[in-house]
Amino acid sequence: IEEKGVKLKLTIVDVPGFGDAVNNTECWRPVTDYIDQQFEQYFRDESGLNRKNLQDNRIHCCLYFISPFGQGLRPIDIEFMKALQDKVNVVPLVAKADCLTPLEIKKLKERVREEIDRYGLKIYQFPDCDSDEDEEIKQQDKELKESIPFAVIGGNTVVEVRCQRVRGRLYPWGIVEVENSSHCDFVKLRNMLIRSHMHDLKDTTNDCHYENYRAQCIQTMTSKMTAEKRVESPIPVLPLSTPDVETEKLIKMKDDELRRMQQMLQKMQQQMHEQDL
Repeated sequence: IEEKGVKLKLTIVDVPGFGDAVNNTECWRPVTDYIDQQFEQYFRDESGLNRKNLQDNRIHCCLYFISPFGQGLRPIDIEFMKALQDKVNVVPLVAKADCLTPLEIKKLKERVREEIDRYGLKIYQFPDCDSDEDEEIKQQDKELKESIPFAVIGGNTVVEVRCQRVRGRLYPWGIVEVENSSHCDFVKLRNMLIRSHMHDLKDTTNDCHYENYRAQCIQTMTSKMTAEKRVESPIPVLPLSTPDVETEKLIKMKDDELRRMQQMLQKMQQQMHEQDL
């Protein structure tokens, strides 16, 4: 994507066929595994020597499509969103919004928001505007929050409307325009993703979701090193000769590495505790 000379590389990962199987037990596992794999790769690259060319392939946002034909969230939607909520910024969408009337869309949105609160689902939270922001910005922020879940329409055809070519869908009763705000929330979603909230999505991923993953990795590594250090042999130990200089140096390096990992873990746990407060 390029705008006014500024290039933005946007990667979209599609998950076709989700929930279509007869047995959908843990059907979200490939998605959560993929997110963890990107975190793991970033963690390895970040811990390596060549940090200048660090490539960020982490998932910064998950667009979760909700069926317009139900009466809210399905059980599989609830379980899937619970599995994702601590790994990625979840943004719920109502798919195929042109199948519903404006009143039906309004009722479905209210139902979804109520169920998100009822089941304690954690979706992406839009940051509050500063008190000194313009009234126009505050109004846009209010409309954005009230649009959750975004009702969107997809269309890959171009039709002519009032002597203009627009992206939309042609029906016997008229034309639905994808980029018409009175028809759907696509424009709001697009602006949110690549303009107004792009940096916040990346910051939330890095400071919250990735840090949680990183803390778990460090804690696992520290626990493993501590366990290996405390292993005692059941066989009587024979007196050993005095270790040489190289052995003492290696032992000291291992102890220093373990101490640094423990200090890093304590610091991260303290930061996470302060954020919770």
